[in-house]
Amino acid sequence: MKQLDTLRETMRRDEVFSFVKPDANIQPITDRGVILSLEGVNKSFDGFKAINDLNMAIDAGELRCIIGPNGAGKTTMMDIITGKTVPDTGRVRFGQTMNLLGMSEPEIAQAGIGRKFQKPTVFEALTVAENLELAMQGDKSVWSTFRAKLSGSQQDYLGEVLETIGLQDGAKGRSGSLSHGQKQWLEIGMLLMQRPHVLLVDEPAAGMTHQEMDKTTELLTSLAGDHTVVVVEHDMDFVRSIAQRVTVLHQGHVLAEGSMDDVQQDQRVIEVYLGE
Repeated sequence: MKQLDTLRETMRRDEVFSFVKPDANIQPITDRGVILSLEGVNKSFDGFKAINDLNMAIDAGELRCIIGPNGAGKTTMMDIITGKTVPDTGRVRFGQTMNLLGMSEPEIAQAGIGRKFQKPTVFEALTVAENLELAMQGDKSVWSTFRAKLSGSQQDYLGEVLETIGLQDGAKGRSGSLSHGQKQWLEIGMLLMQRPHVLLVDEPAAGMTHQEMDKTTELLTSLAGDHTVVVVEHDMDFVRSIAQRVTVLHQGHVLAEGSMDDVQQDQRVIEVYLGE
């Protein structure tokens, strides 16, 4: 309890995740067609062209895998989508109405784009359920303390997320005791508490056991449909297990796109990536 008191005094969650503060003016239309698009996007760093005329469109409810060699622009692409990096030129649209360029990272997250980095970042001193509570979308005035009472609907949704990520039996356990894979699932659950339209997931299979990878495959495929899931991954076996559509990046632009079978048979992809 002392650890909780310390966190209460030194850390306001609405300041850590300011995007959970509601704003009725942010209302993307995301229920049909293309939910995320990049058009003619370019970005250079000190003369190096990290993104080179990148054009991509992702449909609502799709599970898209992004692959490519190191330096292909995958991380920079996600940085641009989430507002961490501003492109030199181009357009990035969310749904049919929202231009992401010029929006801050918190505004983009609040609008419904959640990102999970490769290394899980959870509050290890808190329980699994407390981590999910802290990430919950809504009016943060109800979180004046970690013991603030949840409404019935909030409790129901937290329970649904626990079941989705497979951690319902360990809800009261410290998150620091979780395995690497379980921490990854918890962080995905923390994103789900914010009810995102799009989840950007960076190398979820890295460091996982085969059993954890199998469960992660089930988790991500179950989320597609209700959410749009974009996975950046290097593990080709994992990509094959989840891919509906694959985009191959090379030198900052789209080299190939299609089903996993199509991509694997593309001679250009074999030469620059799969043949490594």
